[in-house]
Parts: sequence; structure tokens; C-alpha cells
Amino acid sequence: MSHTDAFIEQASALLGQRGFTRDTDLMTPWLTDWRGRYTGKALGLASPASTNEVAKLVGLCAEHGVPIVPQGGNSGMCGGATPDTEGTAILLSLRRMDKIRVIDADSRQAVCEAGVILQTLHEAADARQMRFPLTLGGKGSATIGGLISTNAGGTQVLRHGTMRAQVLGLEAVLPDGSVFEGLVPLKKDNRGFDMKQLLIGSEGTLGIVTAATLRLLPAMAGRTVLWVGLDTLQDARRLLLHADKIAGDALEGFEVMPRHSLEAVLDHLPDARDPLGEPHHWYALIELVGSEDSVERLPALVETILEGALEAGLLEDATIAASETQAEQFWLLRDSISPAERAIGPAMQHDISVPVEKMPDFVDMAAPEMERRFPGTKAIAFGHLGDGNVHFHILAPPGVTPGDWEEGVGKDISALVHDLVTQWGGSISAEHGIGQMKRDELGRLGDPVSLAMMRSIKRALDPQGLMNPGKLVPQ
Repeated sequence: MSHTDAFIEQASALLGQRGFTRDTDLMTPWLTDWRGRYTGKALGLASPASTNEVAKLVGLCAEHGVPIVPQGGNSGMCGGATPDTEGTAILLSLRRMDKIRVIDADSRQAVCEAGVILQTLHEAADARQMRFPLTLGGKGSATIGGLISTNAGGTQVLRHGTMRAQVLGLEAVLPDGSVFEGLVPLKKDNRGFDMKQLLIGSEGTLGIVTAATLRLLPAMAGRTVLWVGLDTLQDARRLLLHADKIAGDALEGFEVMPRHSLEAVLDHLPDARDPLGEPHHWYALIELVGSEDSVERLPALVETILEGALEAGLLEDATIAASETQAEQFWLLRDSISPAERAIGPAMQHDISVPVEKMPDFVDMAAPEMERRFPGTKAIAFGHLGDGNVHFHILAPPGVTPGDWEEGVGKDISALVHDLVTQWGGSISAEHGIGQMKRDELGRLGDPVSLAMMRSIKRALDPQGLMNPGKLVPQ
């Protein structure tokens, strides 16, 4: 019996029919990434139901030299959860591990398994008059394990930080099958390296997150959502500073989009409506929230923000959501940009960041430069202006062949965008990770000392190189 056959037999015995399959029809939906850019093959699809099963399975993989590609909701943007085309790796799905073990309102903590869907956590916390302060457009499919593994961001980073800031404790299976048990959170702990922070954002290359202790906040008693029309991105930046000075901690969201993005969404969503009657070059989506002791201040804060902005000439028009339903409609416009764009045709998507104060200048420089260098393209910037992260997408000219364009001109486009971002002191990955899409670019542009440290850590923890091979860490 070959090593591969022996592994398949032992994995099948360990996980049972529901937990391990080689059925092509069952595996196929999970072998292509969300964007449809990467498709791989797998030796089998493993779906363990507990940390103990994950640990035993990883131990088997280590014994037989079988690579592992962990996968959560398969909603990643960089091909980080897609296997290669060799078919020697197993796809390890955490979707069956979907229990919320604890929600404690007194300690403001939740303990969730890796397969818990973000929206499910939101709903469970809300039922206890609490909330989890991270959200994003893919909340209906993104899992807690995937969000931790990629250190996801979202629309509330401005006030609450990325996923890294939400993780108080972590449980993970390491490449040798041992279990890192760090779920108990301590406010102060000086026993050397913070191992959970090493695992957060490692994209499954150092271990497999199986559960986490997450921080919760009291449920908001109310919110006010504004849709604002602006002339320039520079005005949006000044409006952000103005709103932040007045609202402080009440300001939780500040998203921007150009007219092109709004029009794409209006075409994509049959029932969508433009919140403002007249078109504007740019839009800002602003959210202020209040707790029980501060919610009564929101109307006065909004009035002060709008009056000051109008006097300073920072905005052209604005409307306030009249109900929670309308507030959700405003956010749906923002959250639908990516699928609306995908319906238009091919594009090169760049999840970038530069120092916060430089973002408007960067976009004003980079957008026309890209359109000049690549005639027929359209440069679009949208997203989280308040934390220096925007999604900088270059839409293909009409009539190009999908796939061929991305692999040809598209690669030249991304290389130039990444060069510009690096020159401005920024990052080629702000919140979506590196995966396989940006691994070589990280190797080309990353700091040599940081890259050497990453490789050393990878070799130390995963000497066989079995954990999500070909992702994140440049060769």
C-alpha cells in the first residue's frame, strides 16, 4: 500500500463518511476561489467536527507528508484557501466546527469555533444585547477562522481596529498535530512571545485556527447614517477630520466611493436608488452610533457636523437615513460594489494602504497615471478612507478576453500599482492578505529583513512545509 493510499484509509477511518470525501461533485465547489481566478485539485476534502479531530488529522498529514490547505467560507480575495493543481494536498474545511461555545455579557466575550459565520455571531451577540465590532460585505459567508487567519478589516476599523484587535485568546492546531491552547484571555501576560498574534494573519501557514475568544461591546442603542455628495476625495478627507473632531468615538464608519461605483451598483441591483437626486463626483457613507447613555446626542452631533461642513464648503449635498431600513439600503450600496464591478467585466483589484493623510493625494496621482499608461482602462478607488485603506481597482477596456487580460496586461498593471504604493510608503495588502496572488510581489517588494524573519519562523514551525504551501511566505 502506498503512503497516499494509507493516508486516505486512515483519514477516512478517523473522520468517517461525512468528514472525509473524495467525491468530485462534493469537492468541486470549493476548489475555485471567490473571484474565480484560481482553480486547484485536492486529494480529498476533510471536514473535521472538533479540535481533537483536526489535531489527529494534522498528525496523520505530518506522518505521511500530505500538504494541508485550510478553508473557511472560501470568500477570500487572494487565492489563499485554494489548493494548487498537483492534487497532492487535502482541502481542510472548518465549516462543520460552527459552535458558539460561550457568550458572556458580563465579561463581554464570546468563544467561537473557527467555522462560525460572522453574521451568525452578530445575531447571537445581538440576542444578548451585545455586538461584535467587525463587519464586512461578506458577513453571510466569511467565517471566524478565516477572518483571523487573514486579519480581516472591514468597515469599522476606523474606530475598533482589525480582527487582530478583536482576538483575546486563540486555540490552534500546529503543524505537528499539537494543540496551542490559548483561549483564556489575560489583560497582562509577560511570558515571552504572544503566540496568538503570530498566528493571526498567518493565513494557515503556521497552524490551523480552531477557536477564538473574541471581545464584544454593548449593543448600540441607535445609529445615524448619512449619505453625502462631494466634489473631491480631498474634500472627503477634510470632512472625515471635521466629523472625527466633533463626534469622536461616536464616529464608527466613513466609506467613500466615486460616481462610477454607485452607477455600477444601481445597474446591478434592480431595486437600488440613488440617495441623492443629482450626481456627484464622490460620495461618503458616514455612520455614527450611540450607546444607551449617548444615543440622545446623535441628532445634535449630526447637525453640528453638517452645518460646519456646509459652511466650509466640504460637501455639496447630504441626506440622513430616515429609518433603519434606509440605513441598511445605504450600506447595501457600499457592500455591493465588488459584485457589481465583477458583473461589468475583468478588473485588477488592489487592496492597498498608504499613510492615512496621503491617501487622497495618492489616488489623485495614481488614477490618471494608470489610465494614461494603460489606455482604455478605468481606475476606481473606494473603501475605508479613515484608515488609509482603499480598494484601487483598474477596470479592463471593453472587449478584452477574461483570463487572458488578467494574465497579460493585468500583471503589468498590478506591478505598477504595487511599485507606486511602495514608493509612497504603503502596503500592497491592507486587509485581504497575501495568499498566492501577491506572494511573489511581496518577495519582490518586501523588506529583506522582514522576509528573512518570516521564512525562519515558517521553517521553525513547519519544517516539512505542509501548511498551506505556496501561500503568503515568498520562496
